[in-house]
Amino acid sequence: MTQVDPETLLPNEHVKQAVAAGEITQMTRGQAYVDEGDTFDIDGDAFEVTSVEEIKLGDLTDADAQREGSADLDAYKERLVRVHGGDFEWNDDADVVRHQFEPQSSEN
Repeated sequence: MTQVDPETLLPNEHVKQAVAAGEITQMTRGQAYVDEGDTFDIDGDAFEVTSVEEIKLGDLTDADAQREGSADLDAYKERLVRVHGGDFEWNDDADVVRHQFEPQSSEN
């Protein structure tokens, strides 16, 4: 278990604050940025990475999209296109890494 900077996984301040507020509990990226068991702090609150899993983009579900702060998978796809601009095209066969995390209990 390693303490990492939240910016290692979380791409910007908006996402960081959404994680702190409990609105985002998962971040899917193109590669693994942290390992399961790693921890990070946001404004004094500790979070633990509970899962790092390589999947296909097409494996993402509405539940995944909601954990990433979108209403559903369609909204998530639209957000990815908006964030990445014209360089992004959804490809169900693309390899991605799903990082899941949760607040650490005060007992840890």
